[in-house]
Amino acid sequence: MLGRVSRHFFHFLAGVRTLQRVASRLGMRKPTSFARRFIAGETIDEAIAAARAVQASGLLLTLDHLGENVTNLDEADAATRTYLDIVQAMTAAGTDRNISLKLTSLGLDVDKASAIDNLRKILERAEPAGFFVRLDMESSLYTEITLEIFEMLWQQGYRGLGVVLQAALRRTEQDLQRINALGGRIRLVKGAYTEPKSIAYQNKADVDAAYARMMHVLIASGHYPAIATHDDAMIELTRQAAEDRGVTPDRLSRRHGDHLRSFAWVRTMIWSAARRTAPTTP
Repeated sequence: MLGRVSRHFFHFLAGVRTLQRVASRLGMRKPTSFARRFIAGETIDEAIAAARAVQASGLLLTLDHLGENVTNLDEADAATRTYLDIVQAMTAAGTDRNISLKLTSLGLDVDKASAIDNLRKILERAEPAGFFVRLDMESSLYTEITLEIFEMLWQQGYRGLGVVLQAALRRTEQDLQRINALGGRIRLVKGAYTEPKSIAYQNKADVDAAYARMMHVLIASGHYPAIATHDDAMIELTRQAAEDRGVTPDRLSRRHGDHLRSFAWVRTMIWSAARRTAPTTP
């Protein structure tokens, strides 16, 4: 329950600048401050330092600059420039080359064409440098348009691109087959958004069952799948499924923290994934 509340809180926090400033002042004051569990840093330099520490422990990682649902194209352009700066900084630092982003941070709510153009700018800088770019999934309002944009860019040859799918949505098993058929890389999560029962499972048991079904499909036939969860039962189930398929733990994507636990919500966010020997991307 606490984990779900925390996820909702940090989603909310990411969109309220006043609360961001309060969290920065109180939650980021010391290395032991509460927000440091979730926040890798408020600047690119801080995020790079955290990324190096994660990588030194033998884990892969991906950086994500928070700030979704921008309200004008100037903010979208600023977010795009920040991602270009992140790509440059990660390249110079020699860290693993993975970034995650939300399309609303690039202006999707303002103008779809501009958001796609901004994404292309990032891809055109990132892909030649060997980056993998993951499209984070937002609420159900954005599910179809996110997948449509992914499919369009995939067909245009942008193959260093993946997407996140949420097990809580009833449509996701079909979406998984849709993206898997293209050869796209999927990160499977349970989903942190509050959705109506007409389109989403409401009970944890139903979400877990859907997650387990899709995890088994990805372990069997996914394209470098990322299995992202904090749930001990799902972690063990995934390990068992991987073992049954002859997939070593090094090939399973992991979130930042001990035993596949927490990930970090940040202005510049850091995730971690599989052991460095794995051909897996976050």
